[in-house]
This record gives sequence, structure tokens and C-alpha cells, in this order.
Amino acid sequence: MSQNARILIIAGSDSSGGAGIQADIKTVTVLGGHAMTAITAVTAQNSGGVSAIHPIPTQMVLDQVSACVNDIGVDAVKIGMIGSADTAHALAEYLGANISVPIVLDPVMVATSGAVLADDDVVAAFARLMDVATLTTPNIPELDALGGEEAVLRHATALLVKGGHAAGPTITDRLLSQDGETIWTDDRIDTRHAHGTGCTLGSAIALGLGEGMAMEQAITRARMFVRIALHAAPDYVARNGPMGFQDVRLDAPALGPALNQITLGCTDYARSCAFYRQLGLRQIVDAPPRYARFETAGGATFSLHQTDRVQAADTMVYFECLDLDALIQPLCDAGVLFDEPATDRSWGWREARLRDPDGHRLCLYFAGEMRRYPPWRMAS
Repeated sequence: MSQNARILIIAGSDSSGGAGIQADIKTVTVLGGHAMTAITAVTAQNSGGVSAIHPIPTQMVLDQVSACVNDIGVDAVKIGMIGSADTAHALAEYLGANISVPIVLDPVMVATSGAVLADDDVVAAFARLMDVATLTTPNIPELDALGGEEAVLRHATALLVKGGHAAGPTITDRLLSQDGETIWTDDRIDTRHAHGTGCTLGSAIALGLGEGMAMEQAITRARMFVRIALHAAPDYVARNGPMGFQDVRLDAPALGPALNQITLGCTDYARSCAFYRQLGLRQIVDAPPRYARFETAGGATFSLHQTDRVQAADTMVYFECLDLDALIQPLCDAGVLFDEPATDRSWGWREARLRDPDGHRLCLYFAGEMRRYPPWRMAS
């Protein structure tokens, strides 16, 4: 696609900026898309909860949608909070008749604080929206309210069951579709600030689909975006604060290799570390006497590896790849030789190493949040 993907977000406003339309806009923008909105409700809320809700009249919601569709155009739609059952039914009718792009439905019912954002009539109306959606993304309580997996799949083309509400040290998300089941499992991130995770995930998936990604790829990148934003939460309040959208930057790459790290050799670890700190780079890994990693202002990383004598072979360029194995296979089929095949490393990366025609060393890798947030990351 020659232009940024155009994502129409139909959702409610969160005055605190952590969830709702504000989280949606931040997510799409940080990931490189163009966000458009149709606001269904205005809420007064903050980390303590929702104190007031003002639904937007149905016709005004439809007018916002058609204003975007008939002018800018749209590559994908994300639906979040719906202000009323009438609006849900009207949107289902409009989208079914006028939209042929991917639609992601996040059936928002209850805010993280516990405030009810959808009454029984709205919940019942979700069935019509699921009929037109490409993907429906309930959390476990929302899935129960919708009648369970079988009930949802009678309407939805694909179902992503978000496992964050389940107990235990890991989180498992499950994609159910005509192609079968795909499962993602990660360690639970210990944070007090998870406001807006569902909104953020849905918008990130919608952008990926609007960019032409396969659904599994779009979900993989979206989950990575959410997890890094959780790690980067700015800690403004005691609990239930916003995530760190602005700090994700290059960590959730698009398809294709993204230049994210260069490693240089050094002969004096302490002196070289001091030089790059003086230069303005932020050191995020300190493993003397052999290895240091720094973060640059744009989000890319730079590292040092101590050696007895610096040589050209000590330099390595790292390209981060969202779908590493899918990239490598056609290279192998074309006769490209790899010094090391794709291998899972003990430090949490999956890497493949090769050389360019002049012998420069390259590393194609996938690290996800482990690139910036490994267990050994230095404290801020």
C-alpha cells in the first residue's frame, strides 16, 4: 500500500486519555496509520472510574461514519464502546451495506474500573455487529456475557478470546476461525497500569488488517504493541493509569526487515560505555566486561561487544523481522547461504545470521518486547 492505512474508529471518548477513542488514535498514529473517528459516547472518567456517560445520538454517529467513508475512504474499521442499542443496530445495517474492508469488533461492556458501559439491550445488539465483523475480540467476562464461544461463532467469522482476566502467571490469547485455532502465550506483566489494553489491542489489529497483514501477523504485532506499552506505563497515578503509547516507537515493526540495532567491537569496555553515555545515548544493559546496550532517541538500539582487537568482523547490523521464518524461507529457496539458521537464543531472541556479498555480518531476528525489556534491563 502506497499510503498510510486509513482506520475508522467507532468508539466512546475517555477523558483521561488511557482508553477509548484516545487510546485508539494514539495506537493507530504511533504504528503509522491515519486515525479517523466516530464518537458514540462521551465519558467523564479517570483512573478512579467512570463518573458520567453521555451517549451521542445515533444519527450523529452515522453522520460521522459516512463523512469519513465518503471522503477520506477507509481501509479497516475498529468498533469499541457503543452508546446505545439503536446505534449498534444502525451501525450494523450501515456497515453491512457500505463497507467491504476488515472490521474489528471489541465488544466493550465494562470499564477496567468496573463501570458498566453497555446495558442488556446493547449486549444483545452485539450479535448484529458480529455478523458484519471480520474479528470479534472479547475478554473472558465479555465472552461469557455473549453466551460463550459457540454462541459467538454462530455470528462471528473469527473470535479472539483475550485471556488477561484469567488467573495465573501467564496470559493466553486464542484465535478461533475456520482455519482452526492459534494460541499466543506470554508471561503476565506485573503492572498497576493496564487501562485501555482492550481498546489498544483492537485498534492495533485493525491497522494491521488495513495494511494487508494476515490476521495472525496483525494479532502478533498488536500483542507486542500492548505489552511494550504496558512495560512503558508512565506511572502518573497510584493504579489503573494509562499505558506508555508514546514509548513504543520502533518496537512493533511492519512487515519486512526494520533496522533496529548495530553492534560494534570495543577494546576498553568502561571507556567506550562512558563515551556513548556522554554522547547522549541511554544505557539500558550493563554486562561488564563484555556487553553493553544503549537506546537511541528514535527507539533503535546500539550495542558494544568487547574484543581484544577491533576488526571489521566485530561489526554486526541487526534487522528486526516480524515474521522471521517466513522471510528466511524464500531466501534459502533462492540459494542464499546462512552462517547460522534461525535459532531460539537463551536471551529470548530468535536469530538467523548471514553475510552480504562483501562479507558484512547481518543478523535477522525477532525479539519483541525482549529487545528493550529483557529481565536484565537496568532500572530507570
